[in-house]
Amino acid sequence: MTATAQPERRVARSADDGVVTGEAVELDIRPASAVMRAGGAALDMLLTYALIILSFLVAANLALDAAAMQAVAVTVLVLCIVVLPTAVETATHGRSLGKLAMGLRVVRDDGGATGFRHAFIRALVGVIEIYMTFGGLAILVGMLNPSSKRIGDLLAGTHGQVERVPKLRIDPFGVPAPLVGWAATADVGRLPEPLERRLAAFFRNAPHLVPQSRARLAASLAAETAPYVSPVPDAPAELFLAAVVALRRERDAAALALEARRMQALAPQLTARPNGFPER
Repeated sequence: MTATAQPERRVARSADDGVVTGEAVELDIRPASAVMRAGGAALDMLLTYALIILSFLVAANLALDAAAMQAVAVTVLVLCIVVLPTAVETATHGRSLGKLAMGLRVVRDDGGATGFRHAFIRALVGVIEIYMTFGGLAILVGMLNPSSKRIGDLLAGTHGQVERVPKLRIDPFGVPAPLVGWAATADVGRLPEPLERRLAAFFRNAPHLVPQSRARLAASLAAETAPYVSPVPDAPAELFLAAVVALRRERDAAALALEARRMQALAPQLTARPNGFPER
């Protein structure tokens, strides 16, 4: 999503725990768990402490007086705990070395990239909830929050998002032979997208389910799908679901192909210069 000058949009949780923006656009994101966020924060803390210790060792070799050492200590702590994390998260739009290692990124609640304000608020609050309590306060708040937000996230309007997700292995299949005739006149266009994703997930995980659980889940999904399909065929639950998934996929693919052909046919008119329009 591209950043604009408009105010940040309000979001809401859908029934399937997705994020929906104010424009009713559902964002397919996966919030990071408190454990993953704690792992990334621990790595960042270790790097920060190492940098602080190295800076103190360098300052100790400069033979400074007590007042100068105090000034250097305060400066090093502010730079390492507040300034550096703010600069890194601003430059990388919500990433750090710890988050990079865990495959995480901090994003706004509407899914957009974070900026200086978000990074500064998180770093400033992190002095108390991360460094002064050694992460205990952040972990406690993250465990109690549904999106694993710490106090800095609540104040900045951000949350952690998992970016390193495994690629899904897709095994496409066609409409089962016993239901080919039914598919010629069936209407599956009213099937909600969240339910369609659940059906696809069922067939991805079906080989790993025990027969009893597989049959019970197929029957439950079939009962949930039937009100959106017309007519409902007289077939076993899993066969019915397979036909619905395959038919919906084939019709969506045909609609996309038709749209591509129409746009290709319109391309000359869309890119042509109006008659008599001067070249500049």
